[in-house]
Amino acid sequence: MTADTAVLLSDPRIAAIPVGDSDEPLTDLNDVPEVRLDGRYADAAGAYGHLRKGVLARLLDAHRLLPDGLRFLVTEGYRPLDRQQAIFDGYRDELRQRHPEWEDERLFVEASKFVSPVGVAPHSTGGALDLTLVADDGEELDMGTPIDATPLASDNACFTAATNISLQAQRHRRILSTALTRVGFVNYPTEWWHWSFGDRYWAFVTHASKTQYGPIAFTPATHKNGN
Repeated sequence: MTADTAVLLSDPRIAAIPVGDSDEPLTDLNDVPEVRLDGRYADAAGAYGHLRKGVLARLLDAHRLLPDGLRFLVTEGYRPLDRQQAIFDGYRDELRQRHPEWEDERLFVEASKFVSPVGVAPHSTGGALDLTLVADDGEELDMGTPIDATPLASDNACFTAATNISLQAQRHRRILSTALTRVGFVNYPTEWWHWSFGDRYWAFVTHASKTQYGPIAFTPATHKNGN
């Protein structure tokens, strides 16, 4: 997958997909021992550690497909819309400083290779997560780039199908992709770590008529223990 062939979240076809919602609650990953939750993107309310109930069930199904000795490490699940907007604006501003010659439309498209426009944001539905693989002792596997490496900084090595990474890293990405794909997740092809189910990008890839999840608000009291 290259920058020229990836269907991006800025594509109008993504925003055109109707929103449906199953009303599933958000569930706390801290209550799930099978999956490790990393705190590098933790927020004070703990929203980052939540996923829709059905998404978590699929993640556990994928966990059972991993080779012995490997586990998922989730760095972020749910993301509030205001945080999504701040991340998008920040990266677009970084691109603007590096490429003052780019018009606003180009900046919007290029920014969407790394972070979703807020109007179609997968994380804000509770249906998307960022994750990697770790050994049982917690050591992260070599995946070619760190999670959240930008296309600009990594020379597009963050793209899931990138070949400018080691053969070992390519193999680790295939292990991750195989387990998650088999249980119904779809990948955003410019980010090897980003997978989702039920959001607009999932609906586009799977040809679903509408989403299963729309944007959802998070309040700690409402979503404690998935209630």
